Amino acid sequence: MSDVINDYSGRLDFAVAVAAEAGELIMRHYNDAGMVVERKRDDSPVTAADREAEQLIRQRVAAQWPEDGVLGEEFEETPGTNGFRWILDPIDGTKSFIHHVPLFGTLIGLEHDGQMVAGVCRMPALDEVAYGGTGLGAWWQQGGGAPRPARVSSVQRLDEALFCTTTITRWRTLGRQDVFDRLCGRSSLARGWSDCYGHLLVATGRADVMVDPVMNVWDAAALLPIVQEAGGHFLTLDGRPVVDGGNGLSVNAEIRDEVLGLIAGTE
Repeated sequence: MSDVINDYSGRLDFAVAVAAEAGELIMRHYNDAGMVVERKRDDSPVTAADREAEQLIRQRVAAQWPEDGVLGEEFEETPGTNGFRWILDPIDGTKSFIHHVPLFGTLIGLEHDGQMVAGVCRMPALDEVAYGGTGLGAWWQQGGGAPRPARVSSVQRLDEALFCTTTITRWRTLGRQDVFDRLCGRSSLARGWSDCYGHLLVATGRADVMVDPVMNVWDAAALLPIVQEAGGHFLTLDGRPVVDGGNGLSVNAEIRDEVLGLIAGTE
C-alpha cells in the first residue's frame, strides 16, 4: 500500500507544479485585451488559453508519466497502459475568464483503476490552490504562504449555511427550478460563487454547500478527492460519490443528508 501512496504523492506534487505553470500561461491570456473567443459545437466558449493550457499539461504528463492516460475537455483522449488516467479541465469557468472575472480555475484530477485518487484546483487570478489525495490529506495555499490543512465547515443545519451554485438560469431550463428555490429558501445565504471556486470554498470551510445541476467528468474529477480528504462529500444530486453522473455537489458532513433530502423533495 505504501508504494501506491508514493505513486499518488509523486503524481500529486507533479500536478500542483504543473497547475501553477499552466496558471502562468492562462494569466498571460487573461491580461490580453485582444482575447479572441470562439464557440464550440455545443455553443460553449473556448479560447487559445484553454487549448494551450491543456496542451502544456498533456506535454508534461507525457514526458514525466508516459504510460498514464489523459482525458481532457479540449482534445481527444490519450489511452494509458498502467491504470492511471489524468482528467483535465484547463479553464473551468471559461465564461468568467472571458468576462475578466477571476473565479475560474485549472482542474487536474488523477484516476487510478477507475477511482479518483488525487486532485488539484488552482485559481490563477486569485493565486490560490487546493489539492488533496487518498491517504495524503487536503491542503490549501494562498499566495506565497505555506500550505495548511483544508477542512470543510462544521455548520450543522442548512438554515445556518452558505449555499453556492453556477448558472442560475440552468435550473429552470432543466426543469429543476423547484430544487433551486428550496435550496435558496432553506439556506441562510445563497450566492453565485460559481464553477470550481464554489467547490473550493466548501473544501476550505468558507461555504457549506455548492450545487452544480450540470457537470462534465472533467469539471468534477479533481474535486471529489479534494473535498473528501477535507472531510466533506462530493456527490451527484442523487447521492452517488462519482464524477461522471452529469451533475454534482460539494457539502460538509453535517448537512449532507439534509441537502440530499431537500433536493429529492423528502425534506
